[in-house]
Amino acid sequence: MGTFPVAGFRFKPTLDGELVALRPVTVNDTNALMPMFQDAETMRLTGYHAEGEPDEARLRTWYGTRADHDDRLDLAVMEKPTGDVVGEAVLNDWDAGNESCNFRIAFVPGAHGRGLGTEATRLIVGYGFERLGLHRISLEVYAFNPRARRVYEKVGFVPEGVLRDALLWEGERVDAVVMSILAPDWFEHRGWPERGGRASPWGLSRGRRP
Repeated sequence: MGTFPVAGFRFKPTLDGELVALRPVTVNDTNALMPMFQDAETMRLTGYHAEGEPDEARLRTWYGTRADHDDRLDLAVMEKPTGDVVGEAVLNDWDAGNESCNFRIAFVPGAHGRGLGTEATRLIVGYGFERLGLHRISLEVYAFNPRARRVYEKVGFVPEGVLRDALLWEGERVDAVVMSILAPDWFEHRGWPERGGRASPWGLSRGRRP
């Protein structure tokens, strides 16, 4: 697919879909995203070991500095037509030499079950392949999160293997499934493997390659 663009993740796009829009996350999104760090079930499904109550000041610093990083892409997921920020979608762990990166996504409580995560995943994964020239995007999903695994499969991620006992959560050791999607997979079905593919989503995007 060629060399990763010099600008890489430095350019922060806005990606428009039918249900959601993805845009650069900012410090002003802290309050909307705070419930992700306050909800016990979200913490369990993402395997995030929090120590005490979430530190709002630290989170504000985190979200306020995402635009300065060219090694990762942090986008807020905004639900249409309300304009509410309901989650975040991230490409990180960029491996330039192998044209690959990691993907993760998380939502605030109450935002599941409406197809928002599936569309947000298609948008950012498509951006990674079609605009950034990535070859491989991977993720890990814990065994007790079949709902998330189903979302990833709907977009075209396939399981590669199991990291045994990867997470220790409240005395229970939990496996993590490694999944990935490759550029040839994406260009075959463009995030719709069950339908045999459909048109590129980039008619819906205001993002552009720098």
